[in-house]
Amino acid sequence: MSDDERFASSTQAVHAGTDAERAHHTLAPSIAQTATFTFDSTADLERYMRGEDGDPDREEYGRYGNPTVREVERRVAELEGTDDAVGFASGMAALSSVTLALLKADDHVVLFRDCYRRTRQLVMRVLERFGIQHSLVAPGAVNELRAAMTPRTRLVIAESPTNPYLYCTDLDELNAVVKAQGRVRTLIDSTFATPINLRPARYGIELVAHSATKYLAGHNDVLGGFVAGPSHLISLIREMRGVLGGILDPHAAFLIGRGIKTLALRVQQQNQTAAEVAIFLSQHPGVARVYYPGLETHPTHAIAARQMRGFGGVVSFVAEGGRAHASKIVDACKLARIAPSLGGVETLIEQPAIMSYFELDDAGLAEVGIDPGLIRLAVGVEDSADVVADLAQALQIRT
Repeated sequence: MSDDERFASSTQAVHAGTDAERAHHTLAPSIAQTATFTFDSTADLERYMRGEDGDPDREEYGRYGNPTVREVERRVAELEGTDDAVGFASGMAALSSVTLALLKADDHVVLFRDCYRRTRQLVMRVLERFGIQHSLVAPGAVNELRAAMTPRTRLVIAESPTNPYLYCTDLDELNAVVKAQGRVRTLIDSTFATPINLRPARYGIELVAHSATKYLAGHNDVLGGFVAGPSHLISLIREMRGVLGGILDPHAAFLIGRGIKTLALRVQQQNQTAAEVAIFLSQHPGVARVYYPGLETHPTHAIAARQMRGFGGVVSFVAEGGRAHASKIVDACKLARIAPSLGGVETLIEQPAIMSYFELDDAGLAEVGIDPGLIRLAVGVEDSADVVADLAQALQIRT
């Protein structure tokens, strides 16, 4: 498999899915800021309802689709190397719609334990109320996946890399295990990887999800989500979107589409900066452990090196001195801003024990595998030397 097939390109990020000819000869796409669409006559409407009007992108109502949104959907599909994609108001709207489109009572889901906490809550709390059962397996543990699957298993949900420890899943192995079972769908949340670093569909994964709020949009100014995959599944998910109503706003779609144009450039810079940060942290006496798949010390480094072009823009590390000292380090940063999210042009820093798991004590954190002294750094596109210097001065703070 060539790199052209394995990874998305900068050219695709700029041009994929765009119309060769636009109204009024504009270079940038227009924003179809409308809630509804008109028809010339009853006969015109009837042709549309029968699918005979010859325009596959025509819509009748904004909850079912929008031309601005559709253009970005086509670009995401091409970037991921899939038949189609569907956009949503957020990444969680995307995941929720997938599960409700594909699952029913008495079905079973296998979820990797290191998935995003809201994904876990969706599966463990919300879906369980509707009679959908689940099993949790260790991060990247495909051997546990095989043992966890039952005759009622219909969906496997994983991330690669995961949040916040950046475990990578062997997608070839995962696909082989799932295909041997039959009647089971696979969904990979590839938000942290982006199609620039990894295309899960090239490994047989059916559905690829993104929180477009992160790297795809890239500027920390818009919410959105996408699911890419084969046409027959995307059509089911798009129909569910029309029922649930988690539609991507056309103005948000415009911003995401604009952000995607620089996706490759931004991710390449973030790959480089994060790698330099990870090496610096791994050599610092004030750091107990660094989690970055680009380091040979990471448990899934070999998998990441085989599957990915770059290792992403997030570095997690455990500070010596525990929770209180980690908070001092975070507070001492001047360039990195304290905030949730990742993938934008600004470097962000957070302490998961406080930002995401504030309600848990140390025992509760241990149960979900979060070290109280863990810090997650999501690098932006600033000069890498400045990001490293900011961490260096922050790590000088005394316990």
